[in-house]
Amino acid sequence: MSEGSGGEKTEQPTPKKLQDAAKKGQIARSKDLGTAFVLIGSAAALLIFGKMLALSVLTIGQRMLRLDQKDIFETNSMFSAWGEVGRELAWPMAGIFFFILLAAFIGNTLLGGFNFSWEAAGPKASKMSPLKGFKRMFGLQALVELGKSILKVAVVIGVAYLLLNVFFMDIMALSLMSEPNNIESALYFLGWLFLGLCASISIIALVDAPYQKWNHVKQLKMSLQEIKDEHKNSEGSPETKGRIRRTQMQMSMKRMMQQVPTADVIVTNPTHYAVALKYDQGKFRAPAVVAKGVDEVAMHIRKIANEHKIPVLESPALARSIYYTTKLDHPIPEQLFAAVAQVLAYVYQLKMYRKGKGSRPKNLAKELPIPEDFRH
Repeated sequence: MSEGSGGEKTEQPTPKKLQDAAKKGQIARSKDLGTAFVLIGSAAALLIFGKMLALSVLTIGQRMLRLDQKDIFETNSMFSAWGEVGRELAWPMAGIFFFILLAAFIGNTLLGGFNFSWEAAGPKASKMSPLKGFKRMFGLQALVELGKSILKVAVVIGVAYLLLNVFFMDIMALSLMSEPNNIESALYFLGWLFLGLCASISIIALVDAPYQKWNHVKQLKMSLQEIKDEHKNSEGSPETKGRIRRTQMQMSMKRMMQQVPTADVIVTNPTHYAVALKYDQGKFRAPAVVAKGVDEVAMHIRKIANEHKIPVLESPALARSIYYTTKLDHPIPEQLFAAVAQVLAYVYQLKMYRKGKGSRPKNLAKELPIPEDFRH
């Protein structure tokens, strides 16, 4: 087999290949994207809850630096003070932690979606192999990570220098401000500086996320032979499908033959076609086909009918018409009501005659009222 036709992995991974890889924990993930979301979420939380946090810190500082006679002689004053600290910090810290957790979840599931795999969490001997570890340290992926790290440092230093130049005079002016404005302003500047530095990381993430997606698909690419093998394994080999179809047909044929003894009449061609009709007023408004077949199947239907003394009538046109227009266990079409009614009336009169309750019926008409578009 040539390499281009089967060995070379040139085809996009199939949905099954992607699903199997996800079960093993192999999905596209960008650590830089998750880190950028966490940092930006932290900065946004600091900007939103910074003033509340600053006021809480100020209140805590005033409480801790204030000492009165009650605090000196009260043995539980330290514990009560810590309780006040917890109450002051509860709401701002809860808001900040919520933003960070939400940003972490979004950042780590934005690329590849939410996925958990026990197989990926389990220990693997390959991860402890020194040889494979050496390959990871000096492989292409390691070079890419080294390049990203150098780029991160350069971008962060550049953005930090730019932000310090922009806010330098405002930061220096903090020493001239009185509390609590100086604390609020300090946290405000800190939040914006932090947000600017975090936003610089997002530049790396915007490059890394598409690369990780492309690299993930590249690692899962398949050869034409792999696609054929997957299709064969999922759909089953032609031999297996053939055996299944034969088994299904045999089971269906057996069920159909079991219905023949319940029929009211068998209409034949007389040799090539046979259909078994049953009129169950509680189930259908018209006679239904409980069995039908051609050649050997038709012969078997007639044999079972003779064994159970089911009337067998020859009407070639009607037999072919019912065979081609009516499915198993379905009532006959309305256009054939008149023809089938004559057949059932003849069968009923014949049964009465055999019981000695009536005269012998006239032979069934050779030409039954069958519409032209129902003749086959």
